[in-house]
Amino acid sequence: MPSFDHPPTALGCPIPANTPHAVSVTLPSWSATVAYEEGEEWVVSKMKSGYPRFFLHEKIQQLVSLVESRYGSTGERAIIFPSYKVACKCRTFMHRFTKVTDSNIRVVEITVPPPCQGVHSNISIVFFPESEVALARSFWQHTGHGISSRMAEYCLERLRATETTKSESKSSADAFKLAPHTFRRYAKKFDSPSVASSEDESDDSREFATYLEERFGRNLDISFVRQVKIALRRRIAGTLEDNLDISQVLQTQPHVSTRNVEGLTEDDVFLYPTGMSSIFNAHQLLLAGLENKKSVCFGFPYIDTLKILNKWGPGCHFYGHGEPQDLVEFEKLLEGGEQVMALFCEFPSNPLLKSPNLREIRRLADKYNFVVVVDETVGNFKNIHVLEYADIVVSSLTKVFSGDSNVMGGSLVLSPASQYYDVLKETMAKEYEDNMWAEDAIFLERNSRDFVSRIRRINVNAEALCELLLVEPKVKNVYYPKYSSTRQFYDNCRTEDGGYGGLLSIVFHEPRHAQAFFDAVKAAKGPSLGTNFTLLCPYTVIAHFLEMDWAAEYGVDPFLVRISVGLEATDELVETFSSAMRTLS
Repeated sequence: MPSFDHPPTALGCPIPANTPHAVSVTLPSWSATVAYEEGEEWVVSKMKSGYPRFFLHEKIQQLVSLVESRYGSTGERAIIFPSYKVACKCRTFMHRFTKVTDSNIRVVEITVPPPCQGVHSNISIVFFPESEVALARSFWQHTGHGISSRMAEYCLERLRATETTKSESKSSADAFKLAPHTFRRYAKKFDSPSVASSEDESDDSREFATYLEERFGRNLDISFVRQVKIALRRRIAGTLEDNLDISQVLQTQPHVSTRNVEGLTEDDVFLYPTGMSSIFNAHQLLLAGLENKKSVCFGFPYIDTLKILNKWGPGCHFYGHGEPQDLVEFEKLLEGGEQVMALFCEFPSNPLLKSPNLREIRRLADKYNFVVVVDETVGNFKNIHVLEYADIVVSSLTKVFSGDSNVMGGSLVLSPASQYYDVLKETMAKEYEDNMWAEDAIFLERNSRDFVSRIRRINVNAEALCELLLVEPKVKNVYYPKYSSTRQFYDNCRTEDGGYGGLLSIVFHEPRHAQAFFDAVKAAKGPSLGTNFTLLCPYTVIAHFLEMDWAAEYGVDPFLVRISVGLEATDELVETFSSAMRTLS
């Protein structure tokens, strides 16, 4: 069980500590978070980790350096993807948005020997002028399609093994001018900090990292990947028993799905390398299979969802408050003759934890013929059943499904009850490619075996913490589905034994108290959510640093503190936060 005894405090270190492929990073104070967003050297120079869509892992930097030196031309930079199809999408995106006339953007596919039969390990590289670095990285960020750090590590080892005549001519930091902090959405500066190369690591250091991965990740041999992905898809479909040994997966008959939709099987579940990739591909699926029309983004979403809907396809209508009155206004739009392709929403939303009225959205969808896409990441399918109201459900498996904060993943589920099921399934058969790297799937499957028991404990802890914060006089608002004005809509979808999830946000009456409280809490602090340990961040600073006024228009306070509650002992959790509150006096 996690404990608050030794939360990571070193600026820039991975969360969890000593985790080679961690998906969070320590930003231990409010001022450090602001300085990170502003690109200040005292923070940027210490960043050894970060959220993978915004920070290039050192293995990826080294692989980019290698391919640039081998295959690139003078003045070119590169970005790497796990498939040729994705690389071509990046090239098309860059041609569309570049302001450079006659820019030479090319794709090169490299054959990398696979670790075993049935595992795709080739990589595709997009080469582009150095001036287009930010544009290339925006595709990586928005789509979630970049190569994973574990895949990069494998490819780096195999490609280095083929090199016999010379050492690399450039260091990773010099060859790849994409600074880890410039991968952030709103970074002001674009200077590149150095990242320590693993070539400088000792054998003991590498062996220790491998030990931690395999001991605490409970890793399996990569040859099990077929069974592993079947287990993942069955678990997401609700047809697999918890904690079933992987060797039993193919010998065990799947039971009837627990997700409240008749006929749902693992064949309706599709895996993606990240949660954002599942959202991007849901939209791409609709563009490929249906008549192209504007979509709707209902409620204040994680920002890249809005970017996807605006930058690909005809655009979108944005109802950022996500209130019942917004559905009234939306129906007026439809009654006036406007046709839409799909409505995208989160259930509940991040960070305000509002729940849209899915029953009403389903009624409108059936009446006006549009697809409903629901992101269930925050609620998760053990607490809520949203598939009966949706045509497509997406989720970030990186979060509470994994919990260990050491692997990325995403899923997309097609509802067999949808009127669009046949056309979407047929389109998916043509469009889908499995780009989830084998090792990532292995870690994700093992991490998720105790998903159900972890959810139950996190639900209890989050409610206990809310009860503490709700009576604190310095706290102005507590955002949590149970205490939201939209609770009835959440309860409409809540499972029989479901809770309200592990994510909550708070706003203080005075901004200075938000900063002091955040600095005082003895817990992990950094981006991401759904971790087995409690994790805090000043959400608006991290997600909307250069557009705080815009976010505030939709109720997202500039000094909002988001709390992802973990598995710690409940009394220890409450005391840790009580102690931080007492410092404000």
